[in-house]
Amino acid sequence: MNTPSASAAQPHPVAAASSDRWWLLMVIAASMLALDQGVKWIVAQNLPLGASIAVTEWFNLVHVLNPGAAFSFLADAGGWQRHVLTVLGVAVSVVLAGLLWRGVGSPVERVAYVGLIGGALGNVVDRVRIGAVVDYLDLHWREMHWPAFNLADIFIVGSAALLVLAAFRPGANGQQTGQGSTG
Repeated sequence: MNTPSASAAQPHPVAAASSDRWWLLMVIAASMLALDQGVKWIVAQNLPLGASIAVTEWFNLVHVLNPGAAFSFLADAGGWQRHVLTVLGVAVSVVLAGLLWRGVGSPVERVAYVGLIGGALGNVVDRVRIGAVVDYLDLHWREMHWPAFNLADIFIVGSAALLVLAAFRPGANGQQTGQGSTG
């Protein structure tokens, strides 16, 4: 028979499994960061700032700098946003890495957290290095252009979508699968 103090000393199985894999998860996040930075470097080396190459009727490769956040939010804020967005990106990444260390129950959530870390730090590196984020993907329909974005943004948005999906999975909020209300 286990006493409360003996069971409290045992690590939670989810936490133990996540912390054992924590370094692997951080290597994956670092790989995502490196891939993002590599593509941005290729764009910067091969496409002049402001240039655009039509790939299809609805997609261009471009080279633009975004000093703001998503959809160029705060782009004209005067410069303070660079520092705030940098600190925010680092803080979110540290918190998510800590949560991964402590243990995340769902594999979908683990993947999402890793993607958020890799994407956030990809854009943080740009802000620290050049003061703005390098964007190069331009989707459009005729003259209506979606704001340009990059691979880090894809990691962030894809990860956010995974977290939304994870919230709707059976048992997400402590609910038992297959049990309804007995009212």
